[in-house]
Amino acid sequence: MTGLTVIVPCYNEGAQVEEAHRAIGEALQDVSDLEFLFIDDGSTDDTLTRIRNVAADDHRVTYLSFTRNFGLEAAHAAGARYAAKPWCVQIDADLQAPPEEIRKLIAKAAEGYDVVFGIREDRDDPFIRRIGSNGMHWAARRLFGIDVPRGASSFRVIRTSVARTIADLRFGTPYFIAAVPLVGARYALVPTEHRPRTAGESKFRVTRLIGYSFELFFSYSWRPFLYVYLAAVVGVLATLLGLGSVGAALALACVAVLARYLHRFMRDQQPSRLFYVREANVELRHEDTIDGGTGRPTPPVAFQDDETARPAPPPALREVAS
Repeated sequence: MTGLTVIVPCYNEGAQVEEAHRAIGEALQDVSDLEFLFIDDGSTDDTLTRIRNVAADDHRVTYLSFTRNFGLEAAHAAGARYAAKPWCVQIDADLQAPPEEIRKLIAKAAEGYDVVFGIREDRDDPFIRRIGSNGMHWAARRLFGIDVPRGASSFRVIRTSVARTIADLRFGTPYFIAAVPLVGARYALVPTEHRPRTAGESKFRVTRLIGYSFELFFSYSWRPFLYVYLAAVVGVLATLLGLGSVGAALALACVAVLARYLHRFMRDQQPSRLFYVREANVELRHEDTIDGGTGRPTPPVAFQDDETARPAPPPALREVAS
């Protein structure tokens, strides 16, 4: 492996920035060509300040700071776009995936794989999170026909060129784990240790998991349309047999599914980007900034109270005779 970029997404992880930098650096101290790329995902605490301090002390540290919170997938896409090394590893700042486990992923990648996912053994997460995540992946594979690597997590090693190809796909909802099999990248799964969080707060929310699941199901599968056709046929038969309430319920379900696809289609047509960067210590692409790279101009100087400093008023308009 000729060079490695460690991508560290951070959202309100001020308490973890220095520790993540230290632990990752120690675990990979014998990697001579190493880069840290911290992604501040619109944090509202002191995360950015701490990242700036780490970058000032270590020339290997680069960073991007988003204009707002765009989410984990956007942070991963930005990391892939700005990683300077031919390989990259994605690891969360909470260090629940121990940095020492990166070596396992690298060793597997050396066998010829483009992507190596870590599978969390003895996962130290709340029960509802574990069952929800497993249920989402099961439903994706069995009910929606989406090829999702079983047990894959956001802890992974990737060829940077492959990560960029996936990040540039024009999906309305990016989902890296589902996109890897879709493009035909060669991937492997490696069991890795999972530890409890030592600082900061978990960002997990049940509502977010539900929303994430719906985005995955309806963005990567057309199978729900088949279910709509079947439900419509059953609804018609139920109505003909005098079971009007059943037919009405199925009709509402069909409308709900169709509305969800319409919503997806309308959103996909909107000219938006995955993320915008407000600050960075690397050269940014103009399209990744909200001002196109023009920079911030100096605001107009306020006029003084002195009447001579004020501009002359515009000439009065002449009244047109009726």
